[in-house]
Amino acid sequence: MTTQEILVRAKAAAPALRSASEEDKNRYLFAMADSLIRETETILAANQEDVRAAEGKISPVMIDRLRLSEDRIEGMAEGIRQVANLPDPVGKVLSSETRPNGLIIEKVTVPLGVVAIIYESRPNVTSDAAALTLKSGNACVLRGGKEAFRSANAVTVALRKGLESCGANPDLVQLVQDTTRQSAHELMTAVGYVDLLIPRGGAGLIRACVENAKVPCIQTGTGICHIYVEASADQDKALKILNNAKTSRPSVCNAAEVLLVHEAIAKEFLPKVKEILVDQREKEGKQPVQLRLCPRAAEIIDGTVAGESDFDTEFLDYILAIRVVKNTEEAISHIAAHSTGHSEAILTQAPKEGEKFLREVDSAAVYLNASTRFTDGGEFGLGCEMGISTQKLHARGPMGLAEMTAYKYVIRGEGQIR
Repeated sequence: MTTQEILVRAKAAAPALRSASEEDKNRYLFAMADSLIRETETILAANQEDVRAAEGKISPVMIDRLRLSEDRIEGMAEGIRQVANLPDPVGKVLSSETRPNGLIIEKVTVPLGVVAIIYESRPNVTSDAAALTLKSGNACVLRGGKEAFRSANAVTVALRKGLESCGANPDLVQLVQDTTRQSAHELMTAVGYVDLLIPRGGAGLIRACVENAKVPCIQTGTGICHIYVEASADQDKALKILNNAKTSRPSVCNAAEVLLVHEAIAKEFLPKVKEILVDQREKEGKQPVQLRLCPRAAEIIDGTVAGESDFDTEFLDYILAIRVVKNTEEAISHIAAHSTGHSEAILTQAPKEGEKFLREVDSAAVYLNASTRFTDGGEFGLGCEMGISTQKLHARGPMGLAEMTAYKYVIRGEGQIR
């Protein structure tokens, strides 16, 4: 089926879902989750083909993003169930006002219509996106990357079987079969068919969508996330937070990429950083973190001297750029110059420093004494997420159900004329 044919079918399927009850949508979602579990063997077989084809072509951490297991598929199904159990975002009255002439004006949430998602090598995005779009009353057109096509296709087939099993139109969830740039361009320019385009992937994908899209587009995902360790920080807690933010899953967008350290504690703290991220990991047989150091940091610990681009790179790997700063003002200035607006954290025991950072850093998620890895729809109580928006219009931060809706004004009168 061509991309255009898929778009036509999605547009035709969307209106029925707009008027579906919350009970119906939840029934569809539970059927999709059950079907995912039933098709586990088929999905894993497809995923193994993808992994074999990708080995040697992409990094080990990206292979980890691609690989599925029974536990991960169960987690995907549970994510769908969690979305089903969330309140329906459609039909909420955001505001209501009675005008002096008696008109009652309500602002009410409504579905967007058809949502297209372009994503790369994470098969779980397929089920997350389908669940969020369906619960919010939208049809979705998915376009995955070629590295994960077999996996995404198997997941999509399972979800569609779930929809069919309870009498819903399977065209509410569709996967583009063409993985060339042409299909991505078709989605970007599908005026009249796509109501919102969400690119979820690396900087190149985001840039291509922003530069070429003729349909509404949300910037998501690219995360040059910073952790600033202020002079008063509890260093033991700071090391635990940094270790979690960098190494728990370095291939995701909320992983820390840059460490800023106050000069007053740099000589004491940086050797501890090297010990936990490099030396200790080597002793345990784990992949050590490569440290890219500014000149001042390089005087204190061993590592690679940072190049011009290291503070502007989303590594998505076991690599951390480190800079020593004079104070909180310099940390904030560095973040303003190099951040992608995703997630930043300050680790401090000084309330004034913490509040200054929270107030002045202009990113989607700003943390005080916690890991950036919490920037996630599930961790924020939103169920699974569509992505992390790093822009300011319509949606910002983890995009859950509420961000998958628009609103309209409903006006009730009794014969008023102007």
